[in-house]
Amino acid sequence: MEKSKDLERGLGQRHIEMIAIGGCIGTGLFMGSGKAISLAGPGILFIYALTGFILYFVMRAMGELLLYNLEYKSFVDFAEDILGPTAGFFVGWSYWFVWIVAAIAEIIAISGYISFWLPNLPHWISAVCIILLLLTLNLLTVKAFGELEFWMAIIKVVAIVGLIFLGLYLCVTGFVSPTGIQAKVSNLWSYGGFMPHGVTGLLAGLQMTIFAFAGMEIIGTMMAETRNPKVMLPDAIHKIPMRIMIFYVGTILVLMMVTPWTDISPDESPFVGMFSLIGMVSAASIVNLVVISSATSSSNSGIYATSRMLYGLAKQHHAPAVFGRLSSHKIPSGGIFLGTGLILSAALILTNTQSMMSAFELVGSVAAIIFIFIWSMILIAYLVYCKRLPQAHDESEFKMPLSKTMPYVSFAFFAIVIYALSLSEDTRIALYALPIWFLVLGLIYFFKTRNNPYHQKFVEQFREKVIAQNAAAEEYRARAR
Repeated sequence: MEKSKDLERGLGQRHIEMIAIGGCIGTGLFMGSGKAISLAGPGILFIYALTGFILYFVMRAMGELLLYNLEYKSFVDFAEDILGPTAGFFVGWSYWFVWIVAAIAEIIAISGYISFWLPNLPHWISAVCIILLLLTLNLLTVKAFGELEFWMAIIKVVAIVGLIFLGLYLCVTGFVSPTGIQAKVSNLWSYGGFMPHGVTGLLAGLQMTIFAFAGMEIIGTMMAETRNPKVMLPDAIHKIPMRIMIFYVGTILVLMMVTPWTDISPDESPFVGMFSLIGMVSAASIVNLVVISSATSSSNSGIYATSRMLYGLAKQHHAPAVFGRLSSHKIPSGGIFLGTGLILSAALILTNTQSMMSAFELVGSVAAIIFIFIWSMILIAYLVYCKRLPQAHDESEFKMPLSKTMPYVSFAFFAIVIYALSLSEDTRIALYALPIWFLVLGLIYFFKTRNNPYHQKFVEQFREKVIAQNAAAEEYRARAR
């Protein structure tokens, strides 16, 4: 097989737009929202809006850094360039791991969705079929992958917008379900108020909310395969607030107007449950198909991200060289085979557990914690960039707004999320995953690099670069006074 040297720039504007949507609209919204609503009630709307607000600024920081140097292929590159090779190693492998974990959660959810039609089909059969499909899709050219993701994301968008309009129509016409429930706006506060469980309920809903937004940063892994990143990346990030209002806040708002939050089951998709409740079983089947398509799309994006991340790690000598090779289609096939193999192994175990929702919640909690680490490292790199490269920051065409305050506000929010995860026995166990993961990574890094001449040379070059950049920063600030 002929080995190509570089990834192909085969993704256009519409691909980037839809992959960005596809990466962050998956089971976290379609399945996890039921659990989040049951914990926080209508107050979950505030949590979704607040989380989206915070992550918009994280994406703005990432965008400014990626556009500072177009040689960056992903946020791992700027973490390594700005924070050093140790940071690059930890961020790169953590991002690879978190998407493996997130894809496992998606596969668990898909198996549960298929049970809506085939309740007697063993979950492991569904998992194997979906993973083989994902393997095939990811071995296509990047342009074919982009086309497929574009149309799968279109299905998500059409379905969500259609659901919002249908929900509004049911409210306007005063639709009454077979169980005697009328669709109306007052359902938002008529069942215990807007925050029936108080602040404790809001904190409990944070974990699923974080997982719902996971994947928003996937556009930061596509720089090497994007035709015009200087235009496409800012455009995709600018549209994040609109997406949050429509796909998260708007959708959950309509769901709770049609179906009181007390009637939404935490163990199934509220999207399917809403149509079943109002007696539209055929529509519920259609929505279930859309939900499966959505979760498959999100898993597909996750495997894309893991393979590209592993490819970048191999190029930086942080992973075996075999993962830095490309197929004749310019696809990092080694990373794709490894990722799908690990996902299949874990999914076969977890889909045989007694409670699918418990398995989904555990895996989702682990993913949420590691995503918080990734987002925090992006912000830390941004703060160091502003300090060490002030001229580049001042001259940036895509400068992060409120850059002096929002990184610290974001850190405070992430600290609250970690605290919230410690309150529940169901999610507390996931907190143990992060130190164990870092311990394993730390041991690997120590034994891998302690006698590695390439690494020692790289560290020395980084130190010299930092000294030069600090001196240049002092000189620039002196001239600006």
